[in-house]
Amino acid sequence: MDGLKNKVVIVINGKGGSGKDAVCNIVAKRYKVTTISAITPIKNVAAVAGWNGEKDDKSRKMLSDLKMLFIEYNDLPYKYIMGEIDKFLASENEIMFIHCREKSEIDKVIRGAPVKVYTLLIKRTDEFFVQREYGNVSDDLVESYDYDFRYVGNNKTKLDLEKSFNEYFDTVMLPVFMAAKAE
Repeated sequence: MDGLKNKVVIVINGKGGSGKDAVCNIVAKRYKVTTISAITPIKNVAAVAGWNGEKDDKSRKMLSDLKMLFIEYNDLPYKYIMGEIDKFLASENEIMFIHCREKSEIDKVIRGAPVKVYTLLIKRTDEFFVQREYGNVSDDLVESYDYDFRYVGNNKTKLDLEKSFNEYFDTVMLPVFMAAKAE
């Protein structure tokens, strides 16, 4: 696979367990990828306060609430993302995935980034994936955004997902990236 000529930045989103990390790993098999999350600096603060990495509803709400406090206090998640974008742009990597949940924060990244930022929703629809509310705004409202790309129906084994997402990437996403580079 030929490398991309321009850097591509993608905000990736989806409910917990939808396959966001799996998709990032699939793309990383073909391209040089950087993956970050807006929640990373918040998790670091929470760990100092005694959080030990749980992903239960109580922990998700605590992280979401803490993130909102830091957004209001000093915009820590946004500053972290912008710093990581600068590092990515100076690197040899081709694609950057940014895990960012909230609509207002996604919009802020799109406005503030020095490059075009695309958005991608990963959604599962199978009977094994329970569509539920998590009790926090960060998780519960992810599908309310108007994404550039929506990969819906991640109902596959990891091997099937790899084939299916690569096909989606090559036929739906890649042509958009290539057209943007020509402009």
